[in-house]
Amino acid sequence: MPFAKLFSPIFRLQSMKKIFLCLVLALPVFSVSCQNSNNNSNTSKSMSTSYNKTDEEWKKELTPEQYHVLREKGTERPFTGEYNLHFEKGIYKCAGCGCELFDDSQKFESHCGWPSFDAELGNGDRIKKIKDTSFGMIRTEIVCAKCGGHLGHIFDDGPTKTGQRYCVNSLSIDFSPKTDSTKTK
Repeated sequence: MPFAKLFSPIFRLQSMKKIFLCLVLALPVFSVSCQNSNNNSNTSKSMSTSYNKTDEEWKKELTPEQYHVLREKGTERPFTGEYNLHFEKGIYKCAGCGCELFDDSQKFESHCGWPSFDAELGNGDRIKKIKDTSFGMIRTEIVCAKCGGHLGHIFDDGPTKTGQRYCVNSLSIDFSPKTDSTKTK
């Protein structure tokens, strides 16, 4: 027994060395997987309209928070957005350019903290889907096809028949209430 007590710190030191070595060897793998990929693939049609605005022009038109989300691919804190628990009849538009993206019939409560939709308006020409490998994850980013504004991400875990959940930042959209003369496009 005294012999085992004498060598137990050595065994612990060897175990710590093995753990340290594994971490050092794994670090390059993690650092590569956390980098943004410039090899983004567009999996939907693009609108023909293109916005060519400078950063200064965007900063004049958007609030600092909207600029961070739409132009710098930021994310608002969950459960804080204006449209998270918003269920009025109407159209949700891109806050950057006004392109109609979603309507109230596509919105549902996902309990994730951000507005969620199960489909988009149009025929896949209003929202671009781009492979996103930031933060060590593989996700699909959604951006406005008209102005390129970051909207959020799309996931295949939606509870409706589409199986999709467009997880959108409230700061990236505006809402127009539906009136008798308003028709969904």
